[in-house]
Amino acid sequence: MFHIGHLNILKKAKEQCEHLIVGVSTDENVFNYKNKKPIIPFEERVAIVEALKYVDEVVPQTNMDKFQAWEKIKFEAIFHGDDWKGSGMYSKIERKFKDVGVDMVYFPYTKGTSSTFLADVLAQTLNETKVN
Repeated sequence: MFHIGHLNILKKAKEQCEHLIVGVSTDENVFNYKNKKPIIPFEERVAIVEALKYVDEVVPQTNMDKFQAWEKIKFEAIFHGDDWKGSGMYSKIERKFKDVGVDMVYFPYTKGTSSTFLADVLAQTLNETKVN
């Protein structure tokens, strides 16, 4: 679910580039890596991201392979929240991007919010509404 942390990353990314391309995960991709169906459907998530003034272009993210995306788009930098920095998956990606001259830029994680947290609060609220 889109939240202020995502907006903060997009704003900071746009400050560092002329043309910001944003990958939005397809529903299938979300299910494959999170093992759950997204609350907001892909088409609606794309519409939300396309409407943001910081975003110049939106592309579907059909898998988690960032290097495969680079092979298609040939971007010069990739931006991400620092909550992924140092993870096995992103350390490997950083090495591959370094070899082709792509900058891996991490922005500080926005404390106090996450899609998982928002989904949990929403689920709890719905459960409380059903009980009452």
